[in-house]
Amino acid sequence: MLSKVKSIAVYGIEAYLLDIEVYVATGDMPYIAIVGLPDTAVKESRDRVKAAINNSGYRFPNKTMTINLAPADRKKEGPVFELPIAIGVLIATGQIEVPDIQTYAIVGELSLDGKLRPVKGCLSMAFKCKELGIKKILVPSENASEAAVIEGIDTIPVETLADAVGILNKSIPAIPYKIELDELFNESSSYDVDFADVKGQEHVKRAITVAVSGNHNVIMVGPPGTGKTMLAQRMPAIMPPFTLDEALVTTKIYSVVGLLNSKQSLIATRPFRAPHHTISTAGLIGGGSFPRPGEISLSHNGVLFLDELPEFDRKTLEVLRQPLETGTVTISRALNSVTYPANFMLVCAMNPCPCGYYTDKRKECHCTPHQIQNYMSKVSGPLLDRIDIQIEVPAVRYSELVAEKEVQSSEDIRGKVMVAHAMQKERFKDHSIKVNAQMSSKQVKKYCVLDKPAEALLYQAMTELGLSARGHSKVLKVARTIADLDESKFIKIEHISEAIQYRSLDRSLWK
Repeated sequence: MLSKVKSIAVYGIEAYLLDIEVYVATGDMPYIAIVGLPDTAVKESRDRVKAAINNSGYRFPNKTMTINLAPADRKKEGPVFELPIAIGVLIATGQIEVPDIQTYAIVGELSLDGKLRPVKGCLSMAFKCKELGIKKILVPSENASEAAVIEGIDTIPVETLADAVGILNKSIPAIPYKIELDELFNESSSYDVDFADVKGQEHVKRAITVAVSGNHNVIMVGPPGTGKTMLAQRMPAIMPPFTLDEALVTTKIYSVVGLLNSKQSLIATRPFRAPHHTISTAGLIGGGSFPRPGEISLSHNGVLFLDELPEFDRKTLEVLRQPLETGTVTISRALNSVTYPANFMLVCAMNPCPCGYYTDKRKECHCTPHQIQNYMSKVSGPLLDRIDIQIEVPAVRYSELVAEKEVQSSEDIRGKVMVAHAMQKERFKDHSIKVNAQMSSKQVKKYCVLDKPAEALLYQAMTELGLSARGHSKVLKVARTIADLDESKFIKIEHISEAIQYRSLDRSLWK
């Protein structure tokens, strides 16, 4: 006999329909073949399915069986197909009858006793079901809250194989899992950190406000213990609030990687990722024989923080250049390729020298000029080209730490950021970009016009302060953002002056 069951597979962060066909032959020697480019985990499914069926009160056939995973030209991985395979076996052997089986999509991993384990990528699967018009999806109970985020389909949680059979043959009521999406989104959109916790560093906070307002990449340079990491951790809290569409895309990525749990069905705060400097290239941008998203994709719509920047492998850092330009990363393999979203804000931190105290007035630096130069040169020029704001972070004075003066909260700063973003939204409404940092040379020429005093100051900076040619465009973009924060249509001399101050590494201090 032959049975056919619908399931959903994930490649990249997108899902596709999978047909599981089970054919049971009669009169032949017992043998089970799984075809359709299965990986090792899929091939091992036959043993788990057999044990689960027998331990759930049904009988696994002692016959020749062929299980086909179609389309056959796409590699299949993971144990996500075990529940639909088991259902297909039971239908093919006549142990259950499900006339409307084609109205369901079924996913789930089976344990040996027939209980279901959670699988990765359920949000993408549910989204694909809605797109294909499939009205019902059976998922493990632990994945129910995640899949139920997608409205318009019935997400039916299942605890065991026996429960799945009962739901399919109508002996057990199918009760869809429901959530209040708007309420969930609002409840999950608060941050645990706040800029009000940061004492001192007012000029650095101002630079960060400018950076977030125009989505400019930032590098902070300063001695250890000056608050670089603390400041970076609070940057998502002053970014514009997540839209639901942005939250769904980011949640998809986390779902595919398996970073969601049964209590977290939607990521409603902008992500902050801080990988260790020993991370591999594949860990940073994604990869593997079956490509997985890397840290830059997990940072999508949020912040990627690279602390101790010179300690990262230089070749690993170089792969950031293309994603920083395009907002995506493409991982190519021999037979196919996958593209992940990677529109993140890059925030870096580093010491000014190997010992860390070159710019610290309280402690003596013992590094030679040659050691300092070698240390700074570990970060390549092409990567620095893509960092708009370079800011020094000095040690905080004791008087600032104990001061009782009022400090701006993240909510206050976010209000200023929203004003700047509103101006950019209006400015670029007829363009494909959204923020000042993404402006092309043509757009810089159009939207960053200077009057004569501002032009004279920029010329002086270029010639006397040692600013490089690549810094010219960056200064103009940052000045445009500073003008937006002031709600000014024109770039004034004070805007250019402040923007020039954010080019620390272009000046002669470390040269």
